[in-house]
Amino acid sequence: MRTFRVIESPVGPLTAVSTDGVLSGLFMAGAAHLPDSFGEPSDDGAGQLESELAEYFAGGRREFTVPTAAVGTVFQHRVWAQLAEIPYGSTRSYLDLALALGDARLVRAVGAANGRNPLSIIVPCHRVVGSDGTLTGYAGGIARKEQLLAIEDPRRLAEVLF
Repeated sequence: MRTFRVIESPVGPLTAVSTDGVLSGLFMAGAAHLPDSFGEPSDDGAGQLESELAEYFAGGRREFTVPTAAVGTVFQHRVWAQLAEIPYGSTRSYLDLALALGDARLVRAVGAANGRNPLSIIVPCHRVVGSDGTLTGYAGGIARKEQLLAIEDPRRLAEVLF
């Protein structure tokens, strides 16, 4: 059974989707690539997620431990596994990820898989930047990407505010 609840956050409302009690999606309002349905509304089972998100937004959590079960292709899961390896406060380029997967020609496919990441923030797709370091392509919007990166690296805060 698929259920959802909305969690308020500093980057706006987040819709947490669970499938059979396991987190299968975390979506920002207005994000690209939203599912056709979130399921039925429910207040059950998001306590750990809400606690971990609150700790993350307060700057105290660097990794999430909430159980997840994202649905995607084998290739998407390979890309998402690479995203999960990007350290807190760091960034990698799409090309870096393609090379880690063994082929620089995969850069566009990596970008597409990154954009389809259903576990925003939990699987840190916001940590992927262009080869020149510019902030590009974020399903939740560039402003939110800037906010998330500033939480993780306060030196970026000046870039967001000024």
